[in-house]
Amino acid sequence: MVLTDTHTHLYYETIAGKRAALVQRCIDNDINRLFLPNVDAASVPLVYDLVQAYPGLCYPMLGLHPCSVKADWKQELATIKAAQGQHPIYAIGEIGIDLYWDKTFLTDQVEAFKQQINWAKSLDLPIVIHCRDAYNEVYEVLQQENDDKLRGIFHCFGGTAEQAQQVIDLGFYLGIGGVVTYKNSGLDKVVAEIDLKHIVLETDSPYLTPVPFRGKPNESSYLIYIAQKVADLHQTSVEEVARVTTENSRLVFGV
Repeated sequence: MVLTDTHTHLYYETIAGKRAALVQRCIDNDINRLFLPNVDAASVPLVYDLVQAYPGLCYPMLGLHPCSVKADWKQELATIKAAQGQHPIYAIGEIGIDLYWDKTFLTDQVEAFKQQINWAKSLDLPIVIHCRDAYNEVYEVLQQENDDKLRGIFHCFGGTAEQAQQVIDLGFYLGIGGVVTYKNSGLDKVVAEIDLKHIVLETDSPYLTPVPFRGKPNESSYLIYIAQKVADLHQTSVEEVARVTTENSRLVFGV
């Protein structure tokens, strides 16, 4: 069995011993593919260091997180773009719009999102979308940019069944994480109705820790609990969920 965490910030752990233990727990739980999105220019070296330490296990993405879009975002994005030649990258992400914390830079977030979508298209890469309290704004951009090169993952999907279908119709996979295990999230009812061929799994560690560890820092090894929940919802085995979702990750990332 091979499980794939399509979205983890494992690189935030910089203490070598703790990092090695996190990775070993992944391997012990059959989580053998980790995709790492940076969030800003400063996090690029952290991602690349982890990729160099664990080749064949860790795969980098590059992008400017919407919460990192500030007044100097154009220079920040230029710095990130300049780093792309140091390693093969497998997606542009995480990118998108976040209106939960601050609406000050909404116009800049939209422009940065569009620029990075076009960057991904020029490289023939998927995008990994961050969307928080901004579904309508994100969906409007995706409709505007929609063509045969637009594809990727709607990270941390937590919307309605109708929104899920809209995302799928645009050719995106739904990134399902720890929220699906939360009793009152409602996401379990949505995921139960979605064919596994449209789903990839993720942790977003160290955030959004699944039950039974909710309230503690998340880690990629906990993906097994998310996979088990999805298996229960679909009345199938965790091995089948691993098989389908890992194949989906290979289709979207090309590796």
